[in-house]
Amino acid sequence: MPPRMILLVEDDRALRRYLEVVLQRAGYSVTVATDGLEAMKALLAAPFDAVVTDAIMPHLDGYQLCSFIRRQPHLSELPIILLSGIEQPHPSQTEQARANLYLNKPVRPEELIAHLANILKEKRG
Repeated sequence: MPPRMILLVEDDRALRRYLEVVLQRAGYSVTVATDGLEAMKALLAAPFDAVVTDAIMPHLDGYQLCSFIRRQPHLSELPIILLSGIEQPHPSQTEQARANLYLNKPVRPEELIAHLANILKEKRG
């Protein structure tokens, strides 16, 4: 079975590279985007099994990206993990985003991998 395709969206270069390596070591194929606009282009160009995105980014933030994904018929069921350094996001943001999971930064690699595996297992049914 081919590796699952993950879109990683993070504007912090060092963290993006770190998470990319963590995901690759866990056996995932990873495409990276530096902001929500880049992520939108990637999502429209190729199929992904899940999205791991930062919440706060320039141009188009993670909440707006989630909202975009949920409005697209062919992407609406795509699992999304939203990462943020903000302890408690505003309820309207999380409601609008409709991410599958919200994790606080700094996220532990084993926590991210475990949650991602669970979400993908649920999606597979």
